[in-house]
Amino acid sequence: MQQLAFISALLISPSLSAQRQMQYYRPNDKTGIRTFETTKNDTTTFEGFKVKVGGNFSQDFQSLKHENNASVIMDAGVNTNQLISLTNGFNLAMANLNIDAQLSDGIRMNLTMYLSARHHEETWVKGGYVQFDKLLFLNSNLINKIMESVTIKIGDYDVDYGDQHFCRSDGGNGIYNPFVENYIMDAFATEIGGEVYFHPKSGFIAMVGVTNGALNPTVVESSKIDANTGKKNTYGPAFHGKIGFDKQVNKDFRLRITGSVYTDKSSSGNTLFWGDRTGSHYFYAMENTAATTDGNAWSGRFNPQFSDQVTSFSINPYLNYKGLELLGTYERVQGRKVTEADNRTVSQYGADIIYRFPANNLFWIGARYNKVIGSIPGNTEDIAITRLVGSVGWFVTKNIMMKAEYVNQKYDHYDASNILSAGRFSGFIAEASIGF
Repeated sequence: MQQLAFISALLISPSLSAQRQMQYYRPNDKTGIRTFETTKNDTTTFEGFKVKVGGNFSQDFQSLKHENNASVIMDAGVNTNQLISLTNGFNLAMANLNIDAQLSDGIRMNLTMYLSARHHEETWVKGGYVQFDKLLFLNSNLINKIMESVTIKIGDYDVDYGDQHFCRSDGGNGIYNPFVENYIMDAFATEIGGEVYFHPKSGFIAMVGVTNGALNPTVVESSKIDANTGKKNTYGPAFHGKIGFDKQVNKDFRLRITGSVYTDKSSSGNTLFWGDRTGSHYFYAMENTAATTDGNAWSGRFNPQFSDQVTSFSINPYLNYKGLELLGTYERVQGRKVTEADNRTVSQYGADIIYRFPANNLFWIGARYNKVIGSIPGNTEDIAITRLVGSVGWFVTKNIMMKAEYVNQKYDHYDASNILSAGRFSGFIAEASIGF
């Protein structure tokens, strides 16, 4: 009740408006597509302290089928490798609440809450941060000049590793994603730390960041023994960085390419590829008969299980020519669990092709290729997961989006004892998504 009262008070306050413009900000609607990091374009005049309340909502209709050829493994009279029976129907709706505050000229705060999601049906705070694009309170002309090309972010936020996370679905926020789901190995994690960006008008991009390396931090000393060192596990910081180039070459052509790195040498539970607390939009795909909506929230995704140590590299080229967009992803990741003595390697490949039309980009057609290859604990050989997706969509207004996709995903080289052995799922999903 207290949460509902708080949210209601925010929504009815006469001083709040979804139309308020924030400085150095990515809009929650159609105007936010094709946006990566916020730029240094100072296009919004500071008019004093103000608060913007926004939200996102998504509702899916799913028609999927799945199959496998796994060995029968009985537990209490039940075959744990038997897939649950699927039918056509609506999935649980997801919703986000976004609160942004312009604290001062060039200083903005964000707080995002998951009101309802597959994994957490109750309200949870995703995270929040303060972003500094000006430091006028220091009264230094030199610092003011430096800040014309620098951005500082501090808080509990989505780590800026790779570029794919800028166009992924995040709970109820599907407005930036031309597809219904994210990548198979979904690089997304909220961690506590800071990032410093250098992005002058030349198009050069450089960023360095440090975080605690964990979604769920702790101050309790570990009792686990690291299988690699033979010593008690410790919790160190995680470091990440990005370097690249992003330039609007002319009015029709934009070129961007970035390289990212993330490394954590020892963690209480790193979740770089398993940090989404909302869940997949492919409900119950490849799950067994005991599955539940929240308990098996990441259907169709892959967790490399690099919870103690991880080092990951990502290269992301992006081209935009008129209505055509191409976004590529190559990732190579090494890591292990605390109970493993040696590192394993996983690679991911992805390519998104989107064509938006007419000139105002109201409609689009798209295709995605996504493949993961790598080693998992207990399997005799490297596994492979391949996904092909085709999508169509329509921005009914800048705040309302309709999209539908056909997906075909298959699993290769899993041992017969694994429920994913010779697995495959396919079918259609339609989604309505709102952002403001």
